Amino acid sequence: MIPEKLLEIMKQDGVVAIATLGKDGPHMVNTWNNYIRISSDGRLFIPAGYMHKTEANIAYNPNVLITLGSSKVKGLHGAGAGFLIKGKATFITTGPDFDFMKTKFGWLRATLAVTIDSATQTW
Repeated sequence: MIPEKLLEIMKQDGVVAIATLGKDGPHMVNTWNNYIRISSDGRLFIPAGYMHKTEANIAYNPNVLITLGSSKVKGLHGAGAGFLIKGKATFITTGPDFDFMKTKFGWLRATLAVTIDSATQTW
């Protein structure tokens, strides 16, 4: 289940950081909060235009760390809220999940699908 506060953050402007670990060590890419969509089964769908290194790392090790936040959402101690998401990821390039995202983001080459293991509010 995705916390309501996280859903609120995803509607705001803000940067998302996605960290992966591959053969050559850690790698990080960014996207935007409002690019994230949620599947009917609770996975996060993130459009991937490039993210080639991220895709290679996920093929090697599917574990991802994702952080996102917004200064516009009330957090634990006042203005600003953020989350750390831990999960398992895969890249989808065909099928209904890909098609769903392609209709929203015509430029994507793949859908990064993340199954959430935990979502912890950090601030």
